[in-house]
Formats: sequence, structure tokens, C-alpha cells
Amino acid sequence: MYTKIQSAAIKKLQQIVGEKYVVFDSESLASYGHDETEDFLFFPEVVVKPCSAKEISEILVFANKELIPVTPRGAGTGLSGGALPIYGGIILSIERLDQILEIDERNLQATVEPGVITEVFQNAVKELGLFYPPDPSSKGSCFLGGNVAESAGGPKCVKYGTTKDYILNLEVVLPTGEIIYTGANTLKNSTGYNLTQLMVGSEGTLSIVTKIIVKLVPHPKYDLLILVPFRILDEACAAVSEVFRAGFIPSAIELMERDALDWVCRFTENNMVKVENDVQAHLLIEVDGNDLEVLTKEIEAISVLMSKYNTGDILFADSATQKQELWKLRRRINEVVTANAITKEQDTVVPRAELPQLVKGIKQIGENYKFKTVCYGHAGDGNLHIRILKGDLTDEQWNGEYIKNAISEMFILCKKLKGTISGEHGIGYIQKEYMGIVFSEKALEIQKGIKNIMDPNRILNPGKIFV
Repeated sequence: MYTKIQSAAIKKLQQIVGEKYVVFDSESLASYGHDETEDFLFFPEVVVKPCSAKEISEILVFANKELIPVTPRGAGTGLSGGALPIYGGIILSIERLDQILEIDERNLQATVEPGVITEVFQNAVKELGLFYPPDPSSKGSCFLGGNVAESAGGPKCVKYGTTKDYILNLEVVLPTGEIIYTGANTLKNSTGYNLTQLMVGSEGTLSIVTKIIVKLVPHPKYDLLILVPFRILDEACAAVSEVFRAGFIPSAIELMERDALDWVCRFTENNMVKVENDVQAHLLIEVDGNDLEVLTKEIEAISVLMSKYNTGDILFADSATQKQELWKLRRRINEVVTANAITKEQDTVVPRAELPQLVKGIKQIGENYKFKTVCYGHAGDGNLHIRILKGDLTDEQWNGEYIKNAISEMFILCKKLKGTISGEHGIGYIQKEYMGIVFSEKALEIQKGIKNIMDPNRILNPGKIFV
């Protein structure tokens, strides 16, 4: 149903954004044709780099008229194929919309464009004593617009919430070209349907975000960090919910299975952590706040709580450098595991008390299907990243129904445990065929209906979320 881009379309796009910002050489098309999802590559026909909502509006009006698919793209750090131009057409890059427009210290708010790098924004508000908590592992390169599209999370979300909890209002361009604000710059809003939250996590299928109004909080003055080695993986999972039941609310609890931490230590030549032979997993636990004495008591009490399990020596990070190094190890796991093996990643999430059952079930499925898994992630909120290693599986098994059946069993297990199939990476291209596991036909029909109303010609990020 889509129209191939001809020279007249290229000229029209150049008129809108300028010749310099319309690229279609083979190197650029290859660069923008993939993200961080496995080894997928889909070539767009052209890459367009607008610098305003007005230019994006004109592009979408033209694309709607000509039936040209448009795939929005942030930094390309996604893990579900959300930015893959699977029908060719236009890649619409938001990289030029990269300004922090305002930091409102009086109201603890900020207005930013979607191409701002997450960590750059965090550092800017930190200089003013403010805090923007969502912190995905790719925060040093990912864009805030992509975070909004996926409702990104990260380690701090166990205490502070995910991206959706910090978005007050959005300026968006609809697939048909209209520019609207979705809500209001207020902490409360009970005025009509919540269009803001409809856009957050919609993966670029309903609109293109051009301005983001976020809520900020005061930056905590102190944080304390420990690394707890467990000799039994199930006990590491069980200890997570026990921390909360004991009355503590850590700012992070991260699970790292043995292989994950071992690989990243060797890959980075980091000697801070010696992974003992009998250790199966580690928990990285952080508390933060404004009273150092209270935090010290909390982390000590959590350490005592951990000692009831079969643990090794607990490492207390006693300097800012140690803390940074430990966090660096955690944040580089995805990169290192990917570099060490051919893998597929699943972004599972269950109620945190069900983590032991999830991990036990995942390991059993791997045993049944003859593959190994490496688990790590945000255990504090039940969000576990599962890397399936290809190992000795044949290409036919890896790329066909064999592995899909195994993944289906994993997701059925998540559903059985009252969880779902993505906590922060989104559905995108690679998980869409599993949506029927967690949604009824009617629930899917409603979601598809919303897409059809907002994007009647289905030009905006087609082929994502739904089969």
C-alpha cells in the first residue's frame, strides 16, 4: 500500500528541511537502518532531519498525502526494533531537536526537546540541585524522546518510578500533521482523557514528540551502595521482596547472574570484584536520601537481612570512585554479553515476589530447549532482562519456530505469574507476535482502533506493536 520515494518526493523534503538535512547515500541509509536489536537491518529510502514541529508537520502532511511510511528515530539505542524502517520510506530523525528549553526551578519542571541526551539533561538539572530519576543503561547516548516513546526505566525506578511518572505534558505532531499539546503543566490534571499517558510508551506509532515537559524532584544528598554475593540464585531473587517487606525502599536493587558479572569484569579488566567460584548471583543495592546517619542504619540493616541467606562477603562501596565502578559494571552488562555471544534479549516483568518462580521457570525452559540464559536487571521492580544464548543451536532453530516456541513459553510463564512481556524496552518489531499472550482479542481490538483513528493511513512507524 505504500508509495516508493521518487525524485519529486526528495525535492519536496529538501524544500521543507533544507538540502543538507535530507540524506540518501548508501552509508547513511545503512547507519539509520538498524538499532541495537540483534542484527536486524532494514534500509530506509531517505533520512530526513527536521529541526521544528512545523517541519515535522509538513513532512507528515506530505507523507500522508503520498502514502509514504515514516519511521521516527531517536538515538537508535532501542532493543525491540522500534526504530527499524521495515517498510522503507522515510526515517525521521529527531537528532536536531536537542535543546533544553527551560529549567523552571520554582515549579520543579523543565521543558526539553526530544533529541536531548538523557544524561546531559540529568547533569544539567543536577547542577541546580534537582533530579530527573529515569536512568536507562544507555543514558549516556539515548534521547529523552526515545525514553518517552518506550516509557524507559532503569535502576532508580524501583523508588522513583519510570519515565511515565515524570511526564506532565507533551507537544506532539499527529500522523495527519496537526500539532497539539496533550495535557497541562500541572501535577494534577483530571481534565478529559489522559492523552499524555497515551503517548508515553506508544513507541512512535501515534505521534512524534517535539516538546517534553517533565517533573523534577530535589536531588538526594547522599547514597550508599553494597554488592551482595549469593551462592544460590533463587535466594538472591527471594531476598529482593524481603527487603521491601522489612520496610525499606532502596533507590535500586539490581540482579546480576554470575556469568553476567564475570564477563563484564573480564571484558573491562576490572579487578574490583572477584567473582568466587561458588557464587551464582549478586545483588547491587543502593539507598539514597538526605540524612547520612539514617541511610547508614538502613544499609547496615539490609546487610544483616541479607546475611540470613547463603551469601559471601558483602562489599560496601566506601568511595565515590568505587560506587561509579560498580555501577559501570552493571550498566555495561548488556554490551558485554552481546559482544561475547549471539543472543536474543527478553524484557520480562513480574510482581517482585514472583522473581524466584520466574527465574526457576526460565532456567527450566532453557534446559528443555537446550540453550543457556543469562539473567540480570531491575530486580527491585520485578523487571528481569533475560539473554538467551544461541550456543549450539542451529541457525534453523535460532531463526525459526523452535526459538519462538521457547520465548512463547517464557511469556506464558510471565502471564501466569501476573506479569507481562515488556517492562521498559517496548514491543516494537520483535515482540509483536506475542501480544496475544497477555491481551485478549477485545483489548487488542481497542488498541488497534486507537491507532486507526489517529493514523488512518497507517504511515507512522508501521509494522510495530501489532501483527
